Parts: sequence; C-alpha cells; structure tokens
Amino acid sequence: MVINICLMVLIVLVAIILLSYNKLIKQRNRVKQAASGIDIVLNQRFDLIPNLVECVKGYAKHENETLEDLVAARSSYQNHDGVNIKEAQRINNGFNRLLAIAESYPDLKANEQFLILQSKLSKIENELQSARHVYNSRVTTYNTSIETVPSNLIAKMFAFEKAELFKIEDSKRENVEVNI
Repeated sequence: MVINICLMVLIVLVAIILLSYNKLIKQRNRVKQAASGIDIVLNQRFDLIPNLVECVKGYAKHENETLEDLVAARSSYQNHDGVNIKEAQRINNGFNRLLAIAESYPDLKANEQFLILQSKLSKIENELQSARHVYNSRVTTYNTSIETVPSNLIAKMFAFEKAELFKIEDSKRENVEVNI
C-alpha cells in the first residue's frame, strides 16, 4: 500500500516535471518565433534604407554623418544571428533622425520617390509595431511561467532564463532634435 502511494506520488511528480518542462520549451520557442517576426520586418525596413538614404542625400548633403551611421548600423545588425534588441534600438534612433531630417526639407517631402518610400516605410512600421507587440506578449507569458510555481522550480532545474522585452529607448521618449 505504501509502495503504491509512493509510486503514484513519483508518477505525479514526473508528470508535473515533464508537462512544465514541455510548456516552458513551447513558450521559449514562441518567443524565438516572435523575435524572428521582428527580424523579418526589420529586414524589410532595412531594404528600404539604401533607397531612402539616396533620396535624402541629395537634399541633405551636410547630414552625411547621420546617413552613414544609419547604413553602418544596418550592416552591423545584418551580421548578427537573430534579433539583437540593442542594435535594433540603435537603428531605430538613426531612422528617427533620418525622418526628422527629411521633414526639414519641403522639396524632399514633395518628391514622388520619397513619398512612395515613406508610404512603404509607414506600412512596415505598422507591421513592426505589431511584431513587437506579439514578441512582448510572448516574452511576458514565458517570463511569467518562469517566475510562477510550480514551473519556476522546473525552470531553475533546467536553467531557463528570462527573455528581454523589446522596450522603447529613452531617446524615443523625447523629441528628435535636428540641427540644420
């Protein structure tokens, strides 16, 4: 009788461990999938960068440093495997500066090529916002599982680590300042 009870307790514990472990694996994979979604949209956005930079260059020759920084950040990001949140935020800062520069040139804002690029960029920005939302939702679910009982015990046993949320950088909280 005691052996049966011990055996049942052991079976229940093993089942809890296996179920929790599998749940954490699924959630971690969903976080990776959501990060990949951000990466896909960022790559679409990066494909627009050379066209946008060339279009703006003609109007903003003295803003070369911002344009070169943005192109360098794009190249650096593309050399990483997967989503690098810090690099993505650095590129967002450069993109914001580029768009602020574009706003300062009325002739550029009327340029047909720039308007087409800006429209494409607007669509991609909406997709990126959605991808970030999905990513943060998946990260929150995963992190909550890692921190709540009983899955937190399993997470510690198998060294699951918290994922990082995609946060708005401090520079985006302030107005972009462009000196022309």
